[in-house]
Amino acid sequence: MLAARGTIALELVARQCREAGGTALVMQTDVTDSAQVQTLAERALAELGQIDLWFSNVGVGAVGLFHETPIEAHARIIDSNLMGHINDAHAVVPIFLEQGRGIFVNMISLGGFAAAPYAVAYSASKFGLRGFAEALRAELAEYPDIHICDVYPSFVDTPGLSHGANYAGKKITAPPPLVDPRRVAEAVYRLADHPRATTMVGASTAAVRMSHFLAPNLNARAMDVGLKRYFETAKNVAVSDGNLFAPAADPGGIDGGMRSPTALKVGVSLAAAAAVVAAASIGTWLLREKPLRSQGPDEDDHA
Repeated sequence: MLAARGTIALELVARQCREAGGTALVMQTDVTDSAQVQTLAERALAELGQIDLWFSNVGVGAVGLFHETPIEAHARIIDSNLMGHINDAHAVVPIFLEQGRGIFVNMISLGGFAAAPYAVAYSASKFGLRGFAEALRAELAEYPDIHICDVYPSFVDTPGLSHGANYAGKKITAPPPLVDPRRVAEAVYRLADHPRATTMVGASTAAVRMSHFLAPNLNARAMDVGLKRYFETAKNVAVSDGNLFAPAADPGGIDGGMRSPTALKVGVSLAAAAAVVAAASIGTWLLREKPLRSQGPDEDDHA
């Protein structure tokens, strides 16, 4: 059962499934509408007889300074990226409880661990989605055959960036190493037989996660500086709402076309750089903690 706002993309994927020898049903659905999602769950159960795995994959974004991005865009991102997943879970978890089993997969992203300047609402939605999943997983802990699985890929080469909203007025790209979207699909596919709470995809994901844990403000500031420098030389483009409020006119397909033959070499360098940042973060943390341990009971530790 395939669901999305855009019927052109839905029918395209359904046809590919059928040509590969499978079956596919489609239902136009806006996940920000809880009633539509509830109807989707009811139809899926009626048509398929059971729901084994629900893949909550909605995700939209906008690039631009916080105060220059329309408040309607911020609200739409939170509504889609956070409430969309909550609507999905709210519709299917009762079915899982009735069945006594089921797998709910959240597509979160590295943005659930590392804040992204120039994408404030996106960061808020991904941090919130991680908290939602952790809380829901705790509630369902007594049901061993019901699993809440989170997937955290690094930058993936999909049409997502070209479809997203752009309020910066600059051409948007993603830093290598870019993950092949097929790797992410394979990770989700494996969860059907081997569910796990957290799945990381991409060479730099673990290093970025650790460095953010140790020095979140330092990491966010470093990203902000890097983005400012990039925008200084990036090509000017038109400001656009992208696919925030309506499906993209171009269904897009699988690949974003941003990978290059040199991506692997650059990616290794970036992974090494991320490791250096993690090490520097550890050093910063240790230096910060050392004076606190030497203070007497009457000394001020709030400086």
